This record gives sequence, structure tokens and C-alpha cells, in this order.
Amino acid sequence: MPLPDEQLDSLKNDDVKTKSGFNSKILVMGIPVFIIQLVAVYFITANILMKKIESRAAGEGKGNQAGQVSDSTGKQQKVELGKYIYSIDDIIVNPAGTDGKRLLLASVGIDLKQDAMINDLKTREALVKDVIISTLSSKDVDQLNSTTYRDTLKTEISGQLVHLIPSVGINTIYFSKFILQ
Repeated sequence: MPLPDEQLDSLKNDDVKTKSGFNSKILVMGIPVFIIQLVAVYFITANILMKKIESRAAGEGKGNQAGQVSDSTGKQQKVELGKYIYSIDDIIVNPAGTDGKRLLLASVGIDLKQDAMINDLKTREALVKDVIISTLSSKDVDQLNSTTYRDTLKTEISGQLVHLIPSVGINTIYFSKFILQ
């Protein structure tokens, strides 16, 4: 049964209003819900997550800065940093990808756990220099220019030395010179 013209016109007008008109329910309900979610996320990150991150960073930083190192059992041991340092001066390398046009001059200090370990490194000086030279020359200029990447270099050199000379206990590695030209 066909609808009268008046009902057809009213149906067409309703369709037009809903399709082209602005739905005020979205505005009234959506924006306050969105704002509440933003506030909740802010308070969760600021009060819960950031405190956890800061406490972890403070705990790790405090242990390392005070000269304490965890052993395999998890106990803290007092370590005197800088007491036994084996120094290798003026290593010159060409960084990767420079075709010999750039140079890196570095002096490396290896902080050891015991005095007797200095003699172990002296007898294997060629091996120690080779590890340092190969590690530094395998990096490109962008990596060597990055001050944050130097910690990665120290860790890499230390790991390779411990792998090659297991009897040597290394506390940390220092760069006393690091000049890139």
C-alpha cells in the first residue's frame, strides 16, 4: 500500500536531517568521556608508572655510582673503581666507511678488579689492542660521534676481552682520549 505524499515528505525530511545534521549526542557524551580518559591516563602515567621507572633508575644508578657490583648470588660487593687501571695510549684507527679520510685517536683505560690482572693484560697486550682496534674500526663516524653510543662501545670492548681472556675481571672501561678527525 502506497504511503500518502505527506508521510513521504516527512520521512524524506527525517532522513535528510539525520544524514546531514550534526548529532548532538556525540558532542554531549563523547567529549566528556574523552576528557575523563585523558585525565585518567595522565594520572596513571604520572603517579604510578613514572615513580616505578624513577625508583628502578635510582636503584641501579646508586649501586653503580657507589662502587657496588652484584655478584652471581645477588649480594652487593664493595668495589674500588679506578684502583687498578691498565692503560693503552694513542690507538689510531680509521672508522668504517671513511676510506681512510677520517681518523680516530683514542686512549683506553681498563679498570680491573685485582692488581695481578694487570700483568695478565700486559702479557697479552697485542690481543687487547687488537680487540680495541677491531671494535673501534668497525664503527662508522655517526656511531663514534654519538656520546651515548660510547657506553655501548665500552660494553662491547669489555665483553670481548672477558670472552677472550676469562681470567680477567673488568669493572669498567674508560676513554681518556677520544678525538675524531
